[in-house]
Parts: sequence; C-alpha cells; structure tokens
Amino acid sequence: MNANFVAGSLLPFGFHRLDDQSVVAVSAAGDHTFLTQQELLALIQTPETLELKKRAELQSKYFLTGNSSIGTLELLRSRIAARKETVLAGQSLHIIVPTLQCEHSCQYCQVSRRLEDVGHSMSPSQIDASCATIFQSQANALTIEFQGGDPLLRFDLIQRAIDLIQKMNLEHKRRIRFVVASTLHQLTSGMCEYFRSNQVYLSTSLDGPALLHNKNRPIPSRDSHARTLAGIELARSIMGPQAVAALMTTTKASLAYPEAIVDEYVKNGFTEIFMRPLSLYGFARRNIKHLGYTLPEFTNFYQKALQRVLEWNARGTELREGTAALIFNKLLSPFDAGYVDLQSPTGSGLAVLVYNYDGYVYPSDEARMLAETGDGSLRLGSIGDSLAQLMASPVMRQLIETSISTQAVGCETCAFNSFCGPDPVGAQAEFGDMRTVALLTEHCKRHKWLFEYFFRKLRTADDDFLDIAYRWAHPAGYSNA
Repeated sequence: MNANFVAGSLLPFGFHRLDDQSVVAVSAAGDHTFLTQQELLALIQTPETLELKKRAELQSKYFLTGNSSIGTLELLRSRIAARKETVLAGQSLHIIVPTLQCEHSCQYCQVSRRLEDVGHSMSPSQIDASCATIFQSQANALTIEFQGGDPLLRFDLIQRAIDLIQKMNLEHKRRIRFVVASTLHQLTSGMCEYFRSNQVYLSTSLDGPALLHNKNRPIPSRDSHARTLAGIELARSIMGPQAVAALMTTTKASLAYPEAIVDEYVKNGFTEIFMRPLSLYGFARRNIKHLGYTLPEFTNFYQKALQRVLEWNARGTELREGTAALIFNKLLSPFDAGYVDLQSPTGSGLAVLVYNYDGYVYPSDEARMLAETGDGSLRLGSIGDSLAQLMASPVMRQLIETSISTQAVGCETCAFNSFCGPDPVGAQAEFGDMRTVALLTEHCKRHKWLFEYFFRKLRTADDDFLDIAYRWAHPAGYSNA
C-alpha cells in the first residue's frame, strides 16, 4: 500500500449492489457500511462533501485515511493480518481416519464404506507416525478429530492415538481438543468413561425426525434414528450434557421438512444446528439425481429453517444456526474463527491435514473423499512424511497459488473477497481442475448468496436480530467439529 496519503484520501474497497438505490461497501479491513447511490458517488469523487458523522464512520472502518495517514495504513495492515492469522498460524485441525468400516448405507455418503476391516484400517505404526507429524505443526491449539467410516469400530486405534498424543503433549504443552465423529451406534459406557477422562467430544449426524433420518441414513435393522438418540443419551449421561454435537445434511428429501428438522434438534436438547447443503464429493455424486437440488431450492429451504431457529430464540429457547454463525463471524468480527472453507489462501493443507486409512495424507476431508473415486491428485504425501515435505509438495503449492482471492479472476473485484476465497479442492471435485475460475463453482455461488442475504438482513435488522447476530459472530460461539 502507498503511504503517500493525506487525511480523507480514499482507501481500497469494494461494493455490492443490494438494490437500485443502495449498496453494501466493504473495506480492505473487512468492515462494511451501507451507502445510498449518492453517498457512494460522493465517497469516490468528493468524500469531503459527506456528512461529518458519515466521514467519521468511513475513517473508523478504513474507507478513508484519518489525520495520520501512515498510522491508518499501519492499523489497516494489522487488521488484514489479524484476519489471516488463523490460516497462517499452522495446521490446527488434524483429522485421523482410522478405518473405513461402517454399517450404514447413507445415500449421500462421500466414501465407499466397508464392513470388513482388512485393508481398510490404519496400522498401529501409521497411527504413531500421524501423531508425530501433528506435533510438527506450529499451532498452539490443536484439534484432533477421528472420522471414518465409523471410527468407533476401531476404538483401539482411537485409544492408541489419544494416549500417545497425551503423552507427547507433556513435552510440547499444546492446547489439545479431541473429537470423535461417529454414528454412536457402537458407543459403550466404557468408551464414554474413557472419553470423559480425556476430555473428548463427540459429533454425530442427526438429519431430522425419524422418517427422514432413517431414509437418509439407513441400516439393515431400520432403526438408525433410535440408535443414534440412544447413543446421544448414553454419552450425555456419562460425559455431560454438552458432550455431543450433531450435524445434519440436506438432501432432496429434506427440503420438505425445514421446520420439523429444527424442531427435532430442540426436542433433543441441542443448542446448535448446522443447516449444511449436500457435498457432492466422491460417491455422493453418483446419487445426484436422487439427492440433488438447485441453489434456489436450497436457499428457500434454508430461509425457512433459519426463520424457525429465530422463532425458537424469540420464545426463549437458545438455538444457534451454524451457517449463519460462520457468516456473521466473517461480517461482524475482526477475529476470524478459522472456518477452513472460507480462507484465502486456502485452509486446505495450511489449516487442516487428513491422515487417511489408505496411508496417504490429504489437505482436507473432501480431498480424501475424491481419492475414494479414483482421483488421488490431491495427495500431499504419505503418512510418515515430515510436515515440511508435505508443505513442499507440488499439490500444496498449487492449492495456495489458486486460492488467493486478491489475484483470482473474478474474486479480485468481488466486494466479498475479504470474507472468502476460491476453493481449489471443490473446483477439482466439480470440474476436474483446481484452476477453474472460482465464479463458476458451486462454492462461490452459494457463498455469494449467503453474504448478500445476511447483509440484506443486517441492513433492516431490529435490535433483537442484531443481538443474535453479534452473539453468534463470536469465534467461540460454534464448533468446527
């Protein structure tokens, strides 16, 4: 940035038109303001003619320089650096996939699950090597998440990893958080006792009421929903009321039940729901005719579900919606919560690593799902390679090069580029080339809609909505599990 500014000089910003008469403008610091058409023209051409109160707001949000232009620029650089801190501070999320075994036949499953163990589980030596690489990260806080398949089918490998990490951390002294993502059907009281003693959290899938959940996540006994709820209750009874988080995935069948899905979470004592769209990675793409839907269909569903969440909050029942929390964090907080999919450069590889049962290391969960369908192009290396080797791989270099929002075609002029970034892993899955122009991707289209939608809501928000928005925006307000 050029330091030769005088007070009132214009700093870089972008804007997005909300209607014929108004825009939302976003500064390089990620602060926003709503402007009329006349105010926008004045800001660009004659900022000194703006009302004093508006000029003061624009200076405080880094649209205009203040009395000390050099000081303003230094503060702006600090604000930009703070937003990048979570993705540049080292790999904080480490996903271990001990096994591909699972008894479910979920319609939207992104991997080809296996019932047999041979050839589809990690060896003890691979577990040990993965743990060694984890501590090569510079991140002070580490989340170790176990995924599958259903990792509880190889509880012995989970236990080996946790015990080793706890032992190694006596020397490294990091802040450690463990998460096990499971159907909870295999959960036992003994496992719960072990998890409680090691401060392990559980994450499960709850797609809605029994009819919908059992349709989306079938098992031969046809009681998937009941068994999941039983696992949740067992975990809470031993590990505590906040021991389990739940996620849902929106399929075509889900679109008819936005309110019922939200009500199911309230009924079962959850204080958060994450209305996730379908991720068409791996084997899930094969079922797109049965599961897929258009972006307008999803946004219609999402708006109805969010309205239900807000209704519950208005009645005094605390319930946070995860997607809204992520977007509010981007729009309203100077401290980024580090959501991997909305980072530039990409969080894939820089913020997260996946140690897979197949012996390879991947930059994200989605990248390892691609490998299940034969596209192993995003492998960073093998388990046992040093972190330096993984980061020096040609794949990692290309992931970084294709995810810089200030350089990518279309992104560099987008008003939302402070909040977002190209998703090269998603581009690889959707188009077979991570260099695909970001504007063409589903990731870009969905998040542009989300940013615009929530800016519109903030522009007309009452005090109750603003109170919720700022509470949800706090980085500690939701889980990355």
